[in-house]
Order: sequence, then C-alpha cells, then structure tokens
Amino acid sequence: MSRAPATEVKPREGFSSRKVFIFAAIGSAVGLGNIWRFPYVAYEGGGGAFLIPYLVALLLAGIPLLYLDYSIGHRFRGSAPLSLRRLGRGAEWLGWWQVLICIVIAVYYAAILAWAGKYTVLSFTKGWGEDPNSYFFGDYLSAAETPGPTFDFVPEITLTMVLFWVVTIGVLAMGVQAGIGRTAVIFIPALVVAFIALVVISLTLDGAGSGLNAFFTPDWAALKDTSVWISAVGQIFFSLSVGFGIMITYASYVGRKTDMTGSGSVVAFANSGFELLAGIGVFAALGFMAQASGQDISEVVASGIGLAFVAFPAIINEAPAGAVLGVLFFGSLVLAGITSLISILEVVIGAIRDKVGISRRTATFVVGVPMAVASIAMFSTTGGIYLLDTLDAFVNSFGILAVATVMMLVVSGVLAKLPELEGHMDRVSSIRLRGWWRWIVGALLPIVLVVMLVRELEAKIVAPYEDYPAQLLNVFGWGMAAALPIIAIVLSLVPWRRGVLLSADPDEIEAAERAEDALIVDGGDTA
Repeated sequence: MSRAPATEVKPREGFSSRKVFIFAAIGSAVGLGNIWRFPYVAYEGGGGAFLIPYLVALLLAGIPLLYLDYSIGHRFRGSAPLSLRRLGRGAEWLGWWQVLICIVIAVYYAAILAWAGKYTVLSFTKGWGEDPNSYFFGDYLSAAETPGPTFDFVPEITLTMVLFWVVTIGVLAMGVQAGIGRTAVIFIPALVVAFIALVVISLTLDGAGSGLNAFFTPDWAALKDTSVWISAVGQIFFSLSVGFGIMITYASYVGRKTDMTGSGSVVAFANSGFELLAGIGVFAALGFMAQASGQDISEVVASGIGLAFVAFPAIINEAPAGAVLGVLFFGSLVLAGITSLISILEVVIGAIRDKVGISRRTATFVVGVPMAVASIAMFSTTGGIYLLDTLDAFVNSFGILAVATVMMLVVSGVLAKLPELEGHMDRVSSIRLRGWWRWIVGALLPIVLVVMLVRELEAKIVAPYEDYPAQLLNVFGWGMAAALPIIAIVLSLVPWRRGVLLSADPDEIEAAERAEDALIVDGGDTA
C-alpha cells in the first residue's frame, strides 16, 4: 500500500489538554435530560431502588459504549464518517447516519434552549402569571389547536432563537480550543455552582423532606420488573451522549497518549453525579409544591417540558425565594443546553470539514446558517411544539438507539475490530479493558438494545404517539427515521476530497500527522 504524502494531511485542531477535553465531554453529556428526565425516571423506577439498575447500567452499558466511541475517534483521528471509513470501508454510512441525527436534534434543541432563555428572564418577575400551563402553551407558544406544522410565526420565540443561534455559531467559529474548549471550561463550573445553589435553596423549602422521601424511598419490588432495568439503560444511554458521533468527534481532538478510559470514567461519573444532584433539587422542590397545594407527590411529579415550563414555574410562584430559584433553574438549563448544542453541531461541522476540506469558519457558516434558518422556520411557529415532540420521540428511539445498535453489530461482528480497538485503548489508558469490554460491547449490549428497539417499535405501532394525526407521524416520525439511513448511504457514496487519508492503518495516519508536526493544538481557521 502506497503511503500518502505527509503534506496531504492538515494539522488537526484539538483541545489543549486532557482537562479541557473532559470539561467539553461533560458539557456534551450534561444536558436537559439530566435535569428534567432523570428525577422522574428514577421515581417511576422504584425511587432509591432504581439506583441499583442505574449503577449496573452505567457500568455495563454507558461506560463500555462510551469507550467504544472514544476508541474509534482516538485511534482513527477523524469526524464520525471519516473515523468509521478508516475503521472499515463499509462503515462510513454509519457516521453519516450519526451526522444526520445530530442535524435533526440540533434544529429542535435550539428551540428548547430559547424557551429556557426566555424563562430565565421571566423568573425575575414571575412573568408567566398565576397559571403557568396556560401561559406556556397559550400566551407564549400560541400552540395550534390541531397538531401539525403551521406557518404562523411567534415573533418572541423567533427573536430568542436567532440570539442563541448567533451565540452558538460564534462559539463554533472560534475553533475547538478557543471556542468549544474555553466555553466548556467556563460554563461547566458555572453550571455546577448554579445547581448546587438551586439544591441548597430547594432543601430549605417546607415539604422538601417529603419530596426527598418520595425520591429515595426504595420500592424493591420494582427490581423484578424488566422494564425498570431497560429504563435505566435508556437513561444512561441518552444522558451520556453516546452512539451518535459526539464522543467519536471529541476523542479525535485529544493527544495520542491521552488516558482515554480514565477520562471516560471521569465523564461518566460526573454526568451521573449531576443527575443525582438534579434529582435531589427537583424532588425537594416538588415536595414543597405538594405540601403547598395539599396534594400527594405523585400528583405533582412531572418530567420533560411539563416539569421545566409548567411545574417549576408553579413552584417558583409559591416559594419564598422564588425569583432566585427560577433564575438558577432556568439559567442551569441554558448552561447545560448550550454546551450540548455546541457538541451536537460540532459533529456536523467536523464531518463537512473532513469530507470537502474547507476551513473551520467556512464550514461553521455553511452548516450553521442553513440549520438556523430551518430551526427557526419550523419551531418558532404555532405548530413548533408538535413537530419538536414528534421528532424528539422518533429520533431518540429509531435514530440514536438504532444507529448505536447497528454500529456495535458492524464493528464487532462484520468488521471484527473490537480486539484492535481494545488493544489501542489498553496501550494509552489507565483502566485496562482486557477482554471483558469486548464481551459486553460485542454480545450483551446489542441484545439489550435490540430488545429496547423492539419494545419501542411495538409501543408506537400499537398506539399512535400522543394520538397525533397520522400525517404528522408519517412525515416527521416514521418518515424521518426511515429517511436518515438512506440519505446516509447516499452521502457515503460521495467521493472524499483529494488528499484526505482514507487508510485504515493508524500508523500511516500517525506518520502523516507527525510529518506535519500535527500535535493536538488549536488549528484556528486551518483547513
């Protein structure tokens, strides 16, 4: 095999240190789901007893899959499509499937981020009034009576979304270290401080103890329910940002001798620690709300959009330090959301840069501007909430879950690359994989994820999601899920730019990089 000239490989920009990489990875992992999904899932899964399947899922599903992403990106030094192309000629389309999933998630994630930004401002005056539910769905979103897309724009949402897209694109245009890394190093500590303050205030509220009792009191009978264990795997899976290209891309931005398994463990446990902190803060506040309203905790508990934009404003209305509580809560959503949105967009930008060889700034605007326009056009309308809900439900189940399952089957079974990836991780890391990892990723996890996929498929076939109209589900649900892998295959057939090194031999990649003195430093506006 002839070796490509060293001059054909451009120095790869990256994080300046392992610490910055860890902050960026935590920033990606810690997102909206940690704050508004985990507490409810834990409560429904047996309270304190749920921590057992949760810990098992973290150790046997989340961390091994995180290591898989790290091993691919770190060994093959590219975006998701390029790393998977170097891993095996027939695997590139999986990378493009992940890129397309990130595009879908980014366009609706920005809308939720905009809502959180608006509510941060509203918290100062409790501007949602006495009926947070009516304000959110009526006065603020002006949600259409019939679920489906509309062309009726809500100017207030449009302006807020424009602001967040400008900030996000600006950060990404600055580069991996100067933009992504620096933002994570500032935002993640700020998020931790803000959320600790939120928890402390929540714990001082009347009724906080009853909320914590509801959250932590174990229901041991729940451990006999297989759905609880599957729910724990799902929570870990989605909260760690694994399986859809983010961690592959980020791992390609760190030095070749970086301790990857040690870094991954720090990221995983930091993410879970934040989820536990979120559970304490949220349920302490819900305990206050239950006592103030004379209801049982089961009647006020909520998750997702209902928790963030309806239940929490109701708590803030009654809490002694309501304005402070609101600013901390919604400010935390903004901090967590923006670092996650940045990581999602970086998957797309990295892939475009690798494929066509354009500069970072050009790629950022080529990717960011059209996505911003699509995002605003779809989700700042009166029908945006329905599109968001549908896309989110289907892209998580039949996008992220599906591509992760297929990738594990291809890497372990078709390409038989797990021993090579394990060897690479063991050479550079403090925690040795030594065979146990191959068994989990190659056998156990695919079985579990296939079961989860089948259950999701059955659930959505038996009962139409949220009883939405068939046209909405067929286009933005089933249609979107089916189209992504097909478009991914087409993109994988597009020729790579001239000069890109497609060799599967990591030694050739390393030799070319060394010839260019391509140490992991910020490459600025390099191609």
